[in-house]
Amino acid sequence: MENKPRYFMELAYDGTNYHGWQRQPQSISVQEVLEDGLHKMLREKIAITGAGRTDAGVHAAYMVAHFVYKGEIDLEHLVYRMNRWLPKDIAVYTVKPVIDKAHARFHAYKRSYEYHFLLRPDPFQIKQAYVLFRKPDFELMQQAANILLEYKDFECFSRSNTDVKTFICDLTEARFEFQEHKVIFHITANRFLRNMVRAVVGTLLDVGYGKKEVEDMHKIIASRDRSKAGSSAPAGGLYLTKIHYPEELFYEK
Repeated sequence: MENKPRYFMELAYDGTNYHGWQRQPQSISVQEVLEDGLHKMLREKIAITGAGRTDAGVHAAYMVAHFVYKGEIDLEHLVYRMNRWLPKDIAVYTVKPVIDKAHARFHAYKRSYEYHFLLRPDPFQIKQAYVLFRKPDFELMQQAANILLEYKDFECFSRSNTDVKTFICDLTEARFEFQEHKVIFHITANRFLRNMVRAVVGTLLDVGYGKKEVEDMHKIIASRDRSKAGSSAPAGGLYLTKIHYPEELFYEK
């Protein structure tokens, strides 16, 4: 069977108005909007596969999706036309040719997320960050975040009734960054479970507000019980920010 040329699309979106990345039967999704756009531009039904599945309301400062198309494509012109057609809360940055077996999800070996907090209300970021009207103890939250790096099994932070085969994740970063009235939590791993980052953030906030002790993080992770961890932080503060791929997937066309 002849292989169709394959492409990686780099993009970003504000997830406020979408029911997540993945196409839904009754709700608008980012995937659906992009596939509709490619259909109009290339005059062929195009299925795209994303590097992950962000939940409803979650943003992506950087997302990658792959698709295949047999015809000729002026890649620069396709990006231009897509951005003219797309709603203003979705933007395509590049479309690059990749090797035939390149997969946006399975070939990603590291992903990074950020969770944005505001320490005072900001009308320009109300849907893109979580406003904390009372400042938590971020020093204790960082101590609890450091404990995450000692573990691999994060079932306690996974959405219940998930169908994943393993809860093992290799975390390499969990830190807070302070920018005047904004605080950003950075977390990086080879993979993430559904709802994991928001559950981690909610648990860290429990520590910051004195509802849990720093050392409780050991017990929570060991329990493998979602009910022992904190509530999920709101979706609007979460961003997918980076996805890493092996260089050998790409080539110049």
